[in-house]
Formats: sequence, structure tokens, C-alpha cells
Amino acid sequence: MELSITKPAVQWFKKEMGLDQGDFIRFFARVGGCSTVQTGYSLGVSKELPMESGLSTNVDGITFFVEEKDLWYLDGHDLTVKYQRKYEEITFDYKKNLAST
Repeated sequence: MELSITKPAVQWFKKEMGLDQGDFIRFFARVGGCSTVQTGYSLGVSKELPMESGLSTNVDGITFFVEEKDLWYLDGHDLTVKYQRKYEEITFDYKKNLAST
């Protein structure tokens, strides 16, 4: 599984969450919402330090990660976080990782 964040998405995070270099953003499974990979769950976002990172990437000095305990949510999919200009929000794109099946 891979985690990637586009540059426009990083800029959105910096603006919306007041991020600086050295900050950490966690993606986690939460009950409720809508997802194409897990029925009845969605992806949450919070600014916090990692406890047991299972998947991470660093862009512009900011580390984005998924804890080991939340990897089940991705169900073998790569996650790409993008910024959608039309709606001025981020989106989560999931693509099945054939190497993890």
C-alpha cells in the first residue's frame, strides 16, 4: 500500500490546519460517513504525533501517516489525497494495489 499527497492538497492542509514543517497529520478510520473501500466508515483527519505508524509520507516537511491499527481500512488500496479546486476541499482516491493482494 502507498500513501501520496499532491502538492495542492499539502497547501490546503497548511492553510486549513495551520501546519508548519515538522507537523504530523494522521488519517484514521472513523465510524459513519461514506467510503468506497469500507461500508459504514470514512477517513478522519487529525493533527497529532504518530504512535505506531504503519504507512507514511513526508511532503514539504509535513508527515502524513496512517497508524498500523488503521491499515485495515485501506483494504489493500493505495491512498492519494488530492485537492479539488471546484469544491475547495480535499478528496481521497483509492486504487487497489495489486502487489498487496
